[in-house]
Amino acid sequence: MNIVNDPVDARSGGRVVALVPAAGQGTRLGEGIPKAFVALRGRTLLERAVSGLLDSGVVDEVVVIVPEERVDEVRADLPVGVSVVAGGAERTDSVRAGIEAAPDADLLLVHDAARALTPPALIARVVAELRAGREAVVPALPVADTIKTVDLLGVVVATPERSELRAVQTPQGFDAALLRRAYAGSDVAATDDAGLVERVGAKVRTIAGDPLAFKITTPLDLALARALTDPDTNE
Repeated sequence: MNIVNDPVDARSGGRVVALVPAAGQGTRLGEGIPKAFVALRGRTLLERAVSGLLDSGVVDEVVVIVPEERVDEVRADLPVGVSVVAGGAERTDSVRAGIEAAPDADLLLVHDAARALTPPALIARVVAELRAGREAVVPALPVADTIKTVDLLGVVVATPERSELRAVQTPQGFDAALLRRAYAGSDVAATDDAGLVERVGAKVRTIAGDPLAFKITTPLDLALARALTDPDTNE
């Protein structure tokens, strides 16, 4: 797995639609509501994620997928032109709903609402690689910790070579026809869209990720995000 540091030009070719699945009910942040709707300095994680996509300058349309009961509320809170559709019980159900809502897309991005601080420049680099002809692109960072494989009893059975491991981020980018084919041929619940396209034989290219694209999942992550967006801290 090779990390690409120098992206190609991102200015031409194909309609880019970004899908933001946010229908999950996860409450690991400890805020009592789904994490996509947790506020960060007056704006929800979802709103910040959508803003990053729009600010990248390379996304033609954003489709947000939320619980059915939140569709009207979210549509009112997001910029005009952002599509909001109802999602399903699993993440894959929600992404599939987003794909169906974007039939004219040539390139599809799938972006976690919880990666609310993802720099627009990273999004542009993913699209640049797609427009250069890559069929699947994911941002990734080297792993700092040693990783162990364990069995059901917690006994270590292997230690993968750390230099070969990457922590994958979003947005993950795909040729739209490839992602549609991967979803059409799978009913497996997955947390990683790249994993689905790997199953149909596609090669997934990694590019250098960004530490700011971390996933806000735990109270510690939320504390870090609040510190990073504190205007007094960043003066």
